[in-house]
Amino acid sequence: MIRFRRGRVVASALTVLAVGVGSACSAPGSSPTTDASTTGPIKMAVVNAQSGQLSSLGAWEYKGAKLAVDQWNAKGGINGRKIQLDVFDDTGDPTTGTNLARKIASEGYVAMIGTAESAVTVAMAPVLQQAKIPSITSGQSPSITAVKSPFQFLNGPTSTTYDETLAKYLVDQKSLKNIAFISNNGSYGKGEHDAFGKALADRGIKPVDDQVVTTDQKDFSAALTSIRQKNPQVLFVGTEEVEAGLIVKQAHELGLNTTVAGAAPMGTTVYLQTAGAANAEGTVVSSPYLSNDTSDASRAFAQAYKAAYNEDAELHGAKSYDGTNIFLTAMKDSNAATGLQLADKIRATQYPGLLGTFAFDQSGVGIHATSIGVITGGKLIATPTS
Repeated sequence: MIRFRRGRVVASALTVLAVGVGSACSAPGSSPTTDASTTGPIKMAVVNAQSGQLSSLGAWEYKGAKLAVDQWNAKGGINGRKIQLDVFDDTGDPTTGTNLARKIASEGYVAMIGTAESAVTVAMAPVLQQAKIPSITSGQSPSITAVKSPFQFLNGPTSTTYDETLAKYLVDQKSLKNIAFISNNGSYGKGEHDAFGKALADRGIKPVDDQVVTTDQKDFSAALTSIRQKNPQVLFVGTEEVEAGLIVKQAHELGLNTTVAGAAPMGTTVYLQTAGAANAEGTVVSSPYLSNDTSDASRAFAQAYKAAYNEDAELHGAKSYDGTNIFLTAMKDSNAATGLQLADKIRATQYPGLLGTFAFDQSGVGIHATSIGVITGGKLIATPTS
């Protein structure tokens, strides 16, 4: 049976939202196959922001992972063992994430889904590597692959792929070259800024304006006024969902009515609702998962997600659903291995997921392509690319 309990971060205490019951298992430790318990539930952790500005990401990630676990448990789990899923609140903070990594390592978890925040993922990686706990993240900053941990995987492309696809569409196909940047100074924003900047530089293009804001900023009038004076054809936004929505809303209020473009966060309902449907109209989005109606698999996933949560599925839930299924497939195929043996089996797994066919390279990236969609009538619609 699955249950919810929630705590808060107070002083040095960890904020934890835990789901599930089960006997404690020993930590994976130094041996890849013998230290974790071989009886009782298989313990998996989901780590994401469950509170704060990024909590929508955490909610989507948890629901996608839980749906996959529920489906596996309904079929008997792995070798007759149920999967126990516990979710922890990192609040979007790297220090909290590091403390949670230590907790997970000490309490017998054999795998981790998360986080959606690249900076938190990078902070947790050394602890998880030492404990030999494989993790699959929804973060997309190239800083994640730079960690070079054999236990770190990504359930989507890096910013390099997102933004090369975007540049091909905007510059190569649409011949739009007068482009302004606004990104934040967090790990995600820096990754997007640098990746799209490189894609443009490879085409001999320099941004007409390059504004950097903070991750918690709410008023963007100064940056947007500077950009408006350059009269760009395109405004590239490199921030997460809520901030991107605020930027676009304020841009329109200032009379900056230009094509807006960005990566996956701008294809979500949170971006659409924050910006306002009229302001978000025409936004160009690079994403590996444009809608719930692209294949039989996505339609089946969306139907199951809707039945479970009474809401529509989206990219982040699809990513964690894929990531969880990859973990569980690798566990099944390796006879419930842990540690390095499990990590090696994940790397060898080719999985036909919602985002595409996963084939992991040595950097831990499994998906290597995105598509272009344009928000039209409040929906993200796939757009043909040449």
